[in-house]
Amino acid sequence: MPLKKWLRPPVLVFITILVVISALTAVLGSKNAQAQTVQPIAFDHSVHVEDVGVPCLYCHSNAQRGQSAGLPTLEKCQGCHNQIDPGDSQALQDLARYAEGNQPIKWVPVALQPDFVYFSHRPHINAGLNCESCHGEVGQMTVAQPQGDQNMGWCLSCHKELAPENFVKLSDCATCHK
Repeated sequence: MPLKKWLRPPVLVFITILVVISALTAVLGSKNAQAQTVQPIAFDHSVHVEDVGVPCLYCHSNAQRGQSAGLPTLEKCQGCHNQIDPGDSQALQDLARYAEGNQPIKWVPVALQPDFVYFSHRPHINAGLNCESCHGEVGQMTVAQPQGDQNMGWCLSCHKELAPENFVKLSDCATCHK
């Protein structure tokens, strides 16, 4: 089919509309995936990270192995908290109720990527990045919060700045969109 036939106004309008809809879907998908959430237990990251010194990878150990960092299980929490009197702490009382009922804690992930994005923590950890590089100073947060627009432009600018020698590979669409 000749190129002139494809460049007619109705076809160009259709292609433009398709591109705009795709871009809006990507932007809105990223924003919705990064929405603030309410957790089943008011977990205070600052107490665990800053006060007690628990490293991120202790609770989110899957970050070293899998696509998702993972969320701590009831057993992981109880490994420490079964030795601590809940006292007046509502969060610790809530945790004790989960433990008494042997019910899993249904944590709500905070930093999700849209379904059309493949992301793995493993290469980022292997490259020496700290969790705070992308997730902010979680150790100073009482509630973990999504950080800005973790979208394609944000990722590409970081890849270009921190890994210019690998930028061609890291900017290839198939690296993140599988």
